[in-house]
Amino acid sequence: MSAKIGIIAEHKPGEGRIPLTPSQIVHLLQENPELSITVQPSTQRTFADDEFESSNINMSSDLSHANLVMAVKEIDVKDIHSGQAYLYFSHTIKGQDYNMPMLQHILDVGATLLDYELIRDSQDRRLVFFGRHAGLAGMVNTLWSYGQRLKVLGIDSPFLQIRQAQDYKDLEEINISLQILGTEISRWMADKPAVVIGVTGYGNVSKGAQEILDNLPMTHITPEELLNANLEHYTGQLIQVVFEEKDMFEPIDPQGVFDLQDYFDHPEKYQAKFNPYLSQMNILVNCIYWDTPYPRLITTDEIKSHYKVNPSLLVVGDITCDIDGAIQFNTGSTLSPDPSFVYDVETGERKMGFQGTGPVVMAVDNLPTELPREASEVFGEALMPFVVAMAGCDYSKSFELLELPPEVKKAVIAHGGELAPDFDYLKKYLKD
Repeated sequence: MSAKIGIIAEHKPGEGRIPLTPSQIVHLLQENPELSITVQPSTQRTFADDEFESSNINMSSDLSHANLVMAVKEIDVKDIHSGQAYLYFSHTIKGQDYNMPMLQHILDVGATLLDYELIRDSQDRRLVFFGRHAGLAGMVNTLWSYGQRLKVLGIDSPFLQIRQAQDYKDLEEINISLQILGTEISRWMADKPAVVIGVTGYGNVSKGAQEILDNLPMTHITPEELLNANLEHYTGQLIQVVFEEKDMFEPIDPQGVFDLQDYFDHPEKYQAKFNPYLSQMNILVNCIYWDTPYPRLITTDEIKSHYKVNPSLLVVGDITCDIDGAIQFNTGSTLSPDPSFVYDVETGERKMGFQGTGPVVMAVDNLPTELPREASEVFGEALMPFVVAMAGCDYSKSFELLELPPEVKKAVIAHGGELAPDFDYLKKYLKD
């Protein structure tokens, strides 16, 4: 079986990432003479076409010869054909309604769908991801949104000097500029109330978000300390609080005791206990996974009540961006050119920008593309060990006979007109 890869040009506006960088492609071709890689030209990719051409990487709009076609985000259905395998973030495994027609098309034409999100080790840990860069860009954009919100409220602050992640040259420039700005923020805040920044979770997304905060003069306290804190004692300080599951959720049974594995296995037995933190918090950055069996972190009723009593929570950066999910008042994702909206707690409507009665919600759902070069480089490094096996697989064989590494085989969602056994549950989401 020939090992031929096609890398398609992203069609979503503003998407500048690529699964493999020019230098990574060169390395793969040098180490694997049987491998061929063709890259579609693109005007929006962060790596310009001449970077591929100068490395003698084949470029063509025609990928019909490819055994495996790779992208970052969803591929347009018109570019999905029988006899090919496709690898990208499909956003289908939760039965996402907006991508069910795409999944049905893949089944109809008998193509193969693999998803990066599902490439996992024996302990079910993701191996290929953009999570850290989502956290990095998401935190920058959240701090930028905070400065913009203060401005609308008539407060000029050093936070106004923060730009969106996409407006910096690279991550190094972000870090240096924030380190310099940190001194100015400290001076400005000297006689002002503490600013409390909450970060949920401790995975790669959360680590990326905290990495940005490390550039600023932060005071670290625990969730328990926050609940009991007299914030007047923290005047002039930026406070960071990181929440784990045990801090955010509790058993519904008053006699129950929180158990992390039980929470993962039986989320229906748990409820959120996050509401008491809201009155002590100014910025929240949400980095936790959410799906329908799990309790919401903040409901629309809770945020409405919060704004009637003590509207301290000004900005929510919903980095994981599950619509109507953990942050129930995230009513829809946004794009980088217009990343934030105000959720009106009275009407339930959203108004783009920073003016209104309710929290600002930063809800860009493809944040890593605001740091496209660094994100692509790290992502490609993680992907490279699996590329040759995926490219050389004979996808005309039955699912059982597909010769793929175990980490990759579990990432096959659909093959030969059928859902893979682990994803048979998606039938109930498909349209008749």
